[in-house]
Amino acid sequence: MLEHCTLCPRLCGANRTAGQTGFCGADDTIRIGLASLHRWEEPCLSGTCGAGTVFFCHCPLGCVYCQNHDISGQNAAESGILTDSSGLADTFLSLQARGAHNIDLVTPTHYAAHLMEAIPLARARGLSIPIVYNCGGYERVETLRMLDGLIDIYLPDLKYYSSYYSERYSHAPDYFDTACAAIGEMVRQTGAPQFDADGMMTRGTIIRHLMLPGLGGDTAQVLRAIASNWGGGQVLVSLMRQFTPCTDLSGFPELLRRVTDAEYADACDQMALLGLEGWTQDAESVSESFIPRFDGSGVCRA
Repeated sequence: MLEHCTLCPRLCGANRTAGQTGFCGADDTIRIGLASLHRWEEPCLSGTCGAGTVFFCHCPLGCVYCQNHDISGQNAAESGILTDSSGLADTFLSLQARGAHNIDLVTPTHYAAHLMEAIPLARARGLSIPIVYNCGGYERVETLRMLDGLIDIYLPDLKYYSSYYSERYSHAPDYFDTACAAIGEMVRQTGAPQFDADGMMTRGTIIRHLMLPGLGGDTAQVLRAIASNWGGGQVLVSLMRQFTPCTDLSGFPELLRRVTDAEYADACDQMALLGLEGWTQDAESVSESFIPRFDGSGVCRA
């Protein structure tokens, strides 16, 4: 899979085993920016102890406003800690030993081939908590099918409805159709959300949508699409307002502000009218203090 990589919709065909890198910037090694207990995910994932987040370096989407740009952008090759599938499995086990409610794989798409080795290895070594696939939504159905049976919870974004905005901000004019097909496969694999006696999610799909300033109309279209395709309790929705300008957005002046209270309130009303269940965010979530420090801690090396 890594000799002619087509794991993501970019289909770049890079020979990652020969050191080539495609759009995402990753070769055949695993590079992780941080492995930690994270208490700022949705309540049914963070619980009391935190989700066991594994922040992978590099990204196949490349949003201009990415809050994790230190490990996802051009500097990702110099960031994080290198490991292999065995070290990744041990990282999962270390997070479980620290009390993590789940293993939360953040931006894992380009490491799907490694995960097909690491997850069974970790299970054989005693991993018993759910695996969360936390992604930007820009996924290939074919890749997701290879992960069928390994992932318990899918946590995709559905960022845009308009191809204009997905091209402008994420270099992916095919984003909406691609993400909808991917989410359909995720829901097929997991079924409706399931929870344990403590209210922690054990299986299912949560769709995240991060509002962008001035894009209330696009957000409304995204919410309508979710209701049309997966309404009736098939998924949960996390409507996020935490957008914070934290990269060089001088070329995108429309993004040099935060989402207003009025913009977010309108979206919350739309979500309620559509009968979508899930979570909204308080204004306190809009802060760079919620962005982790990617110092490579918690990663078990090869």
